Amino acid sequence: MSLRFSNKVMVVTGAAQGIGRRVAELAAAEGARLVLVDIADYVQGVAAELRDQGAEALAVQADLETWDGAEDVMARASQHYGRIDILINNVGGTIWARPFEHYQPEQIRKEIQRSLFPTLWCCRAVLPYMVEQRHGAIVNVSSVATRGLMRVPYGAAKGGVNAMTVNLAFEYADHGIRVNATAPGGTEAPPRLTPRNTEAQGEQEAAWYQTLVGQTHQTSFMQRYGTLDEQAEPILFLASDAASYITGTILPVAGGDCG
Repeated sequence: MSLRFSNKVMVVTGAAQGIGRRVAELAAAEGARLVLVDIADYVQGVAAELRDQGAEALAVQADLETWDGAEDVMARASQHYGRIDILINNVGGTIWARPFEHYQPEQIRKEIQRSLFPTLWCCRAVLPYMVEQRHGAIVNVSSVATRGLMRVPYGAAKGGVNAMTVNLAFEYADHGIRVNATAPGGTEAPPRLTPRNTEAQGEQEAAWYQTLVGQTHQTSFMQRYGTLDEQAEPILFLASDAASYITGTILPVAGGDCG
């Protein structure tokens, strides 16, 4: 078996479930020394499972929508392992699906807070460590929803992630730091342990959400959702030394939909 990440310290955010958890599982199988980060305590169980399988995995609960949360995560990762080689920024996700005129101002703020700031704060928090060691790889998980229906605020947040990715790659290439992103399309995953939106969904909200789902299928050439492995593997490729001459790239992973 390939050990692309042997002895490399990898921080994975949003690691309690979904794409983040699958990234952690695959990276562990390839030798990564992991820091698994999530706001939910489920991340403790994921880390315990990976340790039972022989991996090194530290679980950290943190609110990455805040600077203090992101700064603390990177400090604890560095203290525990002595360095940070790879950062996977995976926190985010649509909360509501509706025409933009029906978003309330507070909903817009929450969408941006959830899907832009965790990546922004974590990039800022990890850079001093990577600059000092003169190497590092950052992979941000964006979205092809920068061109989509029923989620303008989320698309705006992910557009910010894309711009951040390219600007950081340009600014920090001389420091030996690569910065890339994947842009997932619709992805089949188990039901979320904690729903992003706990509000009761009425008939109109359900119809708006189905508009989003229909557009996601229609704009994918393959006319289907991807699997967790189909999302995790491109993330790990960009994080690996096999992508050593790739930086500033946004890689769509959406069956042909380029967002």
